[in-house]
Amino acid sequence: MTDSSDQAPMSSPVRIVAQTAADWIQRRQFWNWSKVDQAELDAWLAENPLHLVTYLRLEAAWARTERLVALNRPLSETPRVASESRNRWFPVRAAAVLIASGVAAGGLWFAQQPRESTYITPIGVHETISLADGSQIELNTDSALRTRVDGNRRVAILDRGEALFKIKHDAAHPFVVIAGDHRVTDIGTQFMVREQGARVEVAVLEGSARLDSVNARSATLKAGDMAVVSSHSLVVTKKPQREIANSLAWQRGMLVFSQTPLADVAAELNRYNTKKLVIADADAARARIGGTFPTSGVEEVTAAARVLFGLHVEERGNEIVISR
Repeated sequence: MTDSSDQAPMSSPVRIVAQTAADWIQRRQFWNWSKVDQAELDAWLAENPLHLVTYLRLEAAWARTERLVALNRPLSETPRVASESRNRWFPVRAAAVLIASGVAAGGLWFAQQPRESTYITPIGVHETISLADGSQIELNTDSALRTRVDGNRRVAILDRGEALFKIKHDAAHPFVVIAGDHRVTDIGTQFMVREQGARVEVAVLEGSARLDSVNARSATLKAGDMAVVSSHSLVVTKKPQREIANSLAWQRGMLVFSQTPLADVAAELNRYNTKKLVIADADAARARIGGTFPTSGVEEVTAAARVLFGLHVEERGNEIVISR
């Protein structure tokens, strides 16, 4: 009988990537893996963020298959590696086709990885994470991050929120941050990444970083650069050091606004507080506020709106509604 996975159409670029990733995993599992092989794999993973996304996802499928084989084998049964290897490999080959279909539909996501650590911060809390390689990550409010740091790979996946990365540089094993369809690779770096759905912001404080996107162009960012990348565009601007420092005021529990529209002030404060600001009309939304406020400063901002602009403030349960 012909293996149906061998007959699956793999003509599209995404399907070709999935098949290549499957072949790499097969080589690692069943060949005599060498340093040369590892170098070739690392080079392929570095070519495109889609390569890394697909490989990690397929590797997780392989790990789950291995665990299922172990659980289903009777304790008295002697392992039959040669006879079982093809049967165990079939689900992973099939998974390559499914993964390619999911990626082609725009559903880039990461399955749970072996030796993966997950960190989640509640609203209003930030946490410092120390990694085994000497790197540090400061995770801001209402954020979720997964890390995989081992001898071969250093990867962090920012599922939502914001984080400041202080990376212990290792040229042989670059640190990679994945946020949505975008990848940031450190080049001796301290940088911030903020994930907001389809929009991702990256600001470099020290050193430089490489920013790659599945659908947008790539860029090398240096200290003072801030990049905003969406599904099809990437814009890089040079920012004064003070402005970038102000964007990290949350590290000391503060937020800095410089003639910022009230609508944007409210959106930022709402990230840190369970009591939400609601701006009810366009006139109120356009009022501009400057100053330094605590991340818990809902009352301070509402007082400024009332006193400086004569806006109406009404508390409704867990919301404070501001209107003209």
